Amino acid sequence: MEKMDIAVEARSKTGGKGLLSRLRKDKQVPAVIYGSGKPPESVSLSRKDFDLLSKRGSNIILTLKTGSGTDTAILKEVQYHVVSGDPIHVDLQRISMKEKIEIRVPVRVHGEAPGVKLHGALLDHSVRELAVKCLPADIPQEIAVDVSNLEHGAITLGDIKLPNGVESSDSPERILVHLLVPREEVAATPAAGAADAAASPEVIAKGKKDEAGAEGAAPAAGAKGAAPAGKGAAPAAGAKGAAPAAKGAAPAADKKK
Repeated sequence: MEKMDIAVEARSKTGGKGLLSRLRKDKQVPAVIYGSGKPPESVSLSRKDFDLLSKRGSNIILTLKTGSGTDTAILKEVQYHVVSGDPIHVDLQRISMKEKIEIRVPVRVHGEAPGVKLHGALLDHSVRELAVKCLPADIPQEIAVDVSNLEHGAITLGDIKLPNGVESSDSPERILVHLLVPREEVAATPAAGAADAAASPEVIAKGKKDEAGAEGAAPAAGAKGAAPAGKGAAPAAGAKGAAPAAKGAAPAADKKK
């Protein structure tokens, strides 16, 4: 548990944005102190103290020195300017050293997972903060997750040991970190490739056979590609346009004679 003393000054609740802007120009950060059954107090703290607090971490027990006495508090929330990133307001919550409080603690990974080198996996740090409950004196600076033995799978909340006096209401099955193994592309099976190769020559051979059978055969009369009849050639007997046989003509002689 870390502690820090900060001097705060009471500020007027009236004045609106103009007063708040003047405070920020004077390197003061507007803040409010609330909780423990006491009325909220509007105060301000120096930008120097705020920067020092930010560097040391958020889960620090603060002793706030006001004009009327002291308050024990923690830093609950900070609002930042969307463009400049400067702090524009701070919430400070009063606490009792004898009562458990709920607080969010950062989850940090320690070690190197063997699965990253052995299997080319990626380590996914899915949970960055964990809500815990404990006495102010037992607030941990972090929840440590050791991945030095992680070759496959994941590490859940139930797999780690929380610091003494610290408890969490989250499910023990909640995954804190896990390994992502890249999928391999499935190659075509040799049997399937062989079947395709065997089927192709049959189609080609059949096509060539049909072409060979057709090559050299004279096209039927009237068929597409048949040679046209010679100019002036007599039409076949019985064909349209042929001259009728002479009346009384002698029958054709037998070829054998």
